[in-house]
Amino acid sequence: MAFASMLASRRPDLLCSCTANPPAATTGGAMNEQELGKLMGQMLGDIGGAFSIPLVRIGVQLGLYEHLARSGPSTPAELASAKGLAERYVREWLCSQAAANYVTYDAESGAFSMSEEQAAVLADPESPHYLAPSFDSAAAALDNHPLVQQAFATGGGVDWGEQSECLACAVAKFFRPGYKHNLVQHWLPALDGVVDRLEAGVEVADVGCGHGISTMIMAEAFPNSRFVGVDFHGPSIDAARQHAADAGLPNLRFETSMAASVSGRFGLITMFDCLHDMGDPVGAMRSLRASLAEDGACMIVEPMAGDAVQDNLNPVGRLFYAASTMVCVPTSLAQEVGAALGAQAGEAELRRVVVDEAGFSSLRRAAETPFNLILETRP
Repeated sequence: MAFASMLASRRPDLLCSCTANPPAATTGGAMNEQELGKLMGQMLGDIGGAFSIPLVRIGVQLGLYEHLARSGPSTPAELASAKGLAERYVREWLCSQAAANYVTYDAESGAFSMSEEQAAVLADPESPHYLAPSFDSAAAALDNHPLVQQAFATGGGVDWGEQSECLACAVAKFFRPGYKHNLVQHWLPALDGVVDRLEAGVEVADVGCGHGISTMIMAEAFPNSRFVGVDFHGPSIDAARQHAADAGLPNLRFETSMAASVSGRFGLITMFDCLHDMGDPVGAMRSLRASLAEDGACMIVEPMAGDAVQDNLNPVGRLFYAASTMVCVPTSLAQEVGAALGAQAGEAELRRVVVDEAGFSSLRRAAETPFNLILETRP
């Protein structure tokens, strides 16, 4: 039976045979057909998005989006010839992308193209709107499914190093556009007096730096300051060191270390999307507070979130709750203490951790984006 017919039939006997339990009985109550139609429409969109994961990754890895955006309208044969690929596969891929509104189809010419908006989201890694790496993150979440499902039963964690090999790379690529277009231009200037100190020269620790993208952006922008990027994941630090060697920045180094083991006297400590992943965020912040100069500052960048569940029931919250279930909570639970703040902790919960329990004197929202909270805290 065709896939579309299977969806339309909604027959219980067509459910996957690997389902652990039989389908639950319905309540028998009357359904609101309008609400049912809305939910079915949403589900069809979600299923189409799920099937888009490999297709978008193919488009990025084979350079199909990039070529379309650069060359202009192309027929399947022209695109296949330009990229040295099989036309039949390229044609079907293009049709799928047009149906998803990721590329544009002209019925008269039979050619496909990309609008400026489509190219900004899928074809230009330097664009602040580039979202293609999110599909790599989704693929990593699928790879992690068996480990996380087992953790549901045990209550244990899944260590960052146990998860899909491509996760760390996907996360680095996903966050890079936001850091590149906001960190030096908007976030650091929102901190009280920090840019002046960076320009004069100060010691900076970038804690939870991953592949070091944020650390390198700052080191390049402020050559008089000295930066150390720190992360507990050895392979990520190896990748960061390679990136740094390619960039040739003399004011930059990387170390493998837990946040609580960071030592020094820093005028600025930065933490990008990592506090909620820590097993012991209170202990980490206490230790980092001891490493801050008296007039130093700590910038904490966390996912945008409200303080109540109902504040986060929106597309951004949906994405972050999903990532939190598959990555953030398992990572925290795999560590000592296992606080499991989650990616939607919210500013009030972060204030409890940083001020009430770790002893910082203040916490304020310095800036924000639709995806980020940028918080400034002082010792």
